[in-house]
Amino acid sequence: MKTKDVILELRMKRGLSQDELAEKLFVTRQAVSRWETGETTPNTETLKLLSKLFDVSINTLLGSPRTLICQCCGMPLEDSTTSKEVGGAFNEDYCKYCYSDGEYRYDSMEDLIEVCVRRMSSETFPPEQVRTYMNDLLPKLKFWQRYEAIGGKERLDTFKAGLIEEINALNVDGLPQVEALHMRVGSALNFEHRLPSGEMVQFLDDSATYLCAELPCVFDESTHFFVIANADFISFYTRGEDDATPELLLYKKR
Repeated sequence: MKTKDVILELRMKRGLSQDELAEKLFVTRQAVSRWETGETTPNTETLKLLSKLFDVSINTLLGSPRTLICQCCGMPLEDSTTSKEVGGAFNEDYCKYCYSDGEYRYDSMEDLIEVCVRRMSSETFPPEQVRTYMNDLLPKLKFWQRYEAIGGKERLDTFKAGLIEEINALNVDGLPQVEALHMRVGSALNFEHRLPSGEMVQFLDDSATYLCAELPCVFDESTHFFVIANADFISFYTRGEDDATPELLLYKKR
């Protein structure tokens, strides 16, 4: 299907008029009409709004021009299995089993292969054949190529251990001992901060990967600490149950 047909079909399924869809997207009815006749195509920001409104990926909105596979496990991706960010936006690089809510589920290729062996094995595709297939496939995928670029799991684990020791040595009041750090993308952690001028800014790179932990305060479990770090810095945030945005407690360059 072409984009014009996809938008028309989705709008009709929702029982929306062109005027009603236009109102939800902050555009004119004429703009919606031009999309549905194929005269124009929604811009990137409008595609994001359409994706969220109709709960379909941008790839689907564009008529599925790309064949998507998870860049961690190799699973073919459909909208129902594609991962989402914390805010609900589709992440078309991963399936929901390998990446969800801004967090990667695997940091060991061996562990993932064993999971795939259990799930994929059959009489026609025996375990050893699955294992051979996955051993050949995974190193070609973007997620695991990144691991190779940083030196592999052993080097990452060493880095994590040193970082955890450094975090705990800071003795942040109320923060329990950090025992593990998890990988999350910046878009899931990029909290807004208000400058003295009143301007709201974000410090992290949405597409970068950071190591983080979320832990309850030892004095008040309704308050949570967020620890976010990489090779350049360590930061600590606190957030209470009613706080929309975490407050920056400490930022330390490394």
